[in-house]
Amino acid sequence: MKTLFNLFGRGKTPYSVACLLLSATAFSQEQPKDSTKTNQLDAVLVSAVRVTTKTPVSFSNLSKSDIRSRNLGQDIPILMNFMPSVVTTSDAGNGIGYTGIRVRGSDATRVNITINGIPYNDAESHGTFWVNMPDFASSVESLQLQRGVGTSTNGAGAFGASLNLLTDSYATQANGEISNSAGSFNTRKHTVKFSSGLINGFELAGRLSAINSQGYIDRGASDLKSYFLQGTFVGKTTLIKALVFGGSERTYQSWNGIDSETLRKDRQFNSAGIFTDENGQTRFYDNETDNYFQDHYQLHWNERLSEKWSLTTALHYTKGKGYYENYKEDADFADYALEPVAGQTGTDLIRQKWLDNDFYGFTFSSSYTEEKFDLIVGGGWNKYEGDHFGKVIWARFASQSEPGDHYYDDYAVKTDGNVFAKINYMLTSKWSLFADMQYRGVNYKANGVQADFVDDHFGFFNPKAGITYLVNAKNTMYFSYAKANREPNRTDYESGNAVPEKLNDFELGWRNTSDKIKFNANLYYMAYKDQLILTGNLDDVGNPIRSNSKKSYRVGIEADATFMISNQFTLRPNITVSSNKNVDLDVQGQNYGTRSIAYSPEIIAGNIFSYKPNRHFQAALLSKFVGEQFMNNIELPAAKLPDYFVNDVNLSYEFNPGKVFKTITINGLVNNILDRQYVSNGYMYDIYPYYYPQAGINFLIGLTLKF
Repeated sequence: MKTLFNLFGRGKTPYSVACLLLSATAFSQEQPKDSTKTNQLDAVLVSAVRVTTKTPVSFSNLSKSDIRSRNLGQDIPILMNFMPSVVTTSDAGNGIGYTGIRVRGSDATRVNITINGIPYNDAESHGTFWVNMPDFASSVESLQLQRGVGTSTNGAGAFGASLNLLTDSYATQANGEISNSAGSFNTRKHTVKFSSGLINGFELAGRLSAINSQGYIDRGASDLKSYFLQGTFVGKTTLIKALVFGGSERTYQSWNGIDSETLRKDRQFNSAGIFTDENGQTRFYDNETDNYFQDHYQLHWNERLSEKWSLTTALHYTKGKGYYENYKEDADFADYALEPVAGQTGTDLIRQKWLDNDFYGFTFSSSYTEEKFDLIVGGGWNKYEGDHFGKVIWARFASQSEPGDHYYDDYAVKTDGNVFAKINYMLTSKWSLFADMQYRGVNYKANGVQADFVDDHFGFFNPKAGITYLVNAKNTMYFSYAKANREPNRTDYESGNAVPEKLNDFELGWRNTSDKIKFNANLYYMAYKDQLILTGNLDDVGNPIRSNSKKSYRVGIEADATFMISNQFTLRPNITVSSNKNVDLDVQGQNYGTRSIAYSPEIIAGNIFSYKPNRHFQAALLSKFVGEQFMNNIELPAAKLPDYFVNDVNLSYEFNPGKVFKTITINGLVNNILDRQYVSNGYMYDIYPYYYPQAGINFLIGLTLKF
């Protein structure tokens, strides 16, 4: 209640309060609208990691049709912006390039992400870099976001949420698609898709995409390319899919942020690459870029053994390689394995920091469906091998260096295996039980971190249980408990915070479904021990630094609804009200008592108000409110990010010419239509704040031809 009183006591305008109240209850827990297009065998692909309304878990689905009209080049996190408890941000300010997502205040390193059940999070950093797979949304059939610990899945344990993506299903008829969009900041997206349709049980489908944007931030440019190729065999009881997909990215670095004074004077300033030449002139290095490619290979075999039994197995391999490049002024010779040059203490140089990695393994699951219960048994094993090394490609005083020399060589090897079993059991016509047990073993070896070498083994047991009560045909109640454990990432070791974290997650929910209204409410309490919380600081290469908080919690209530006002008008609001605290917080020996966890706003609200007068035209007003939040954990006034309220407008019109093209669709998106100046993210340099400002009013318009 304190949060609600504070809301009305902080000078909110009547308009913003009214909009927030409208959002007090944008996405329902319906099954994806396109699910009828997905063969039952295809659905088995993710049955081990997805849930339904029978499971006592807070979740939301997003289908291809939900995002189609907004899929004009922005990354997947931005397309998820209006889901409950979600906050998104963009380094370049316009949703293209490096983007981030937080759920219930937990950043992307704590959101477990799988693609067709295959882990996607980077094994070492735990991060997710959507910039490596631009326009991947064009190959996604549906996604499911489970908030909290959720159910057992492959990959690292979830501490804020789990996100599972299912790629395109197969098509029975041959088809093609050409999609182009353009807009503000010289943004352009070009996509070509095709499918052969099923021919004697086989289908071949693919996509090629290219995205270019100058970005809102000065020189925050992106040059992105991606591909997706899928071969499918469909039999009576068999589905086999072979997928190859990936992409390459070249982005001018825009991750430095700006200080308070620059935010007032020049919101679009970018300090990346700045240096002073020999004549004392300020210049910018034109190749201060991040360069990376990533290729994914997946092979899935789904077999329906009987009416009750089904089996799925998968093999996967990911190859990633790339570097980022910096101009460094007056660098110490010793830091780059160079001998001092007579009369010089350092040198200007250009460096590249490389990562070359391989990630491979397998997953499996078997499901048994009976009248009164569903059982899923599964698991997986994965191995990561990564090389970290650096090169000096130019130096004003090169000393003894030779082309191709490495000034550091580090490596990491990580294996991760898990087994799990889940069961939903109908006790009576009203009561059902859910149980889920997982054991996960992790081995991590690396050098170049604290004490120069790490060799750790972790064994985690993660039990989960819940109960669901069917009140009547329209109302369902549920309660669940889940325990989760999670290992530190590479940066945690480097900063001396290498204690695993533990979480006990309690969820109490209510679902109501009627012809005109669908409503979901969920109360959660997440109690952490040794939670690795963001400190707000960055290390010398820009990675967020985390620190173990001995005791902390997140407690809140989430509500979302779908109101069918009429056949033409739909309202889909959501709101999360929460309290996120460190208890007896200790920072460098000083006790600060109970303080707010960094990057955890107390209020997150969204709404989609849509109008569809006929099957050809639709319009939507999309609104997002994010409450104030701190960028460190001691509630330093300078570390406070103000709240913001942003509105977008989305329009779509579809023609059916009947000749040559099946459909011609024009989509338009105007972001931040009220031209608000706001900041969605930042960090602290000691006691000084740095910000990532987001774009004012901007637009994208697209044309899609289907044949």
